[in-house]
Amino acid sequence: SPAGDMEKLRASVLYGADAVYLAGEMFGMRTASQNFSEEEMYEAVRYAHENNVRVYVTCNTLMRNGDMKKLPAYLEMLGSAGVDGVIVADLGAMRAAQKYAPKAEIHISTQASVLNYEAANAWYELGANRICLARETSMEEICEIMEKKNKDLAIEAFVHGAMCMAYSGRCMISDYLAGRSSNRGNCAQPCRWTYHLVEEK
Repeated sequence: SPAGDMEKLRASVLYGADAVYLAGEMFGMRTASQNFSEEEMYEAVRYAHENNVRVYVTCNTLMRNGDMKKLPAYLEMLGSAGVDGVIVADLGAMRAAQKYAPKAEIHISTQASVLNYEAANAWYELGANRICLARETSMEEICEIMEKKNKDLAIEAFVHGAMCMAYSGRCMISDYLAGRSSNRGNCAQPCRWTYHLVEEK
């Protein structure tokens, strides 16, 4: 279950979630959520673990050089807090997570656009424990991936939610129309706007 703040996390635990995913103050795809400060991250993990609930932290923005400089300290904090897994979309972020939060599982975000079993197995060989498939993956494709993936690799799939106008949220429309990058967690969701088709003249 998603947990945008402590209140939502407690509600998720109360209503039976066995795992929650949430974001800290950096590198998450949901900047509109309140998200968790460093102090709250420790509190969230402690509360979840007391209730036998796992905590996965999104670190799935598409990273730039400046992000890579801030990432090690952030990942060390997540590792110290005891998060169960880090959700990444970027290969450099994955390598950093393995180095700076070595006890955390590596989950590959839908942002990585995994649509086939070869890609799934390649991520597994690099150290991924779970893959959240691209939102566009069909049921037939999911079945074939399940059949041909490594048996130790967990697969997750979207069954409900926003369907972006680009592969797995890699959309430039929000940035172009509103100056808010969907790939940096700040999508204005133009896919949900109301449009009218008007002839040019």
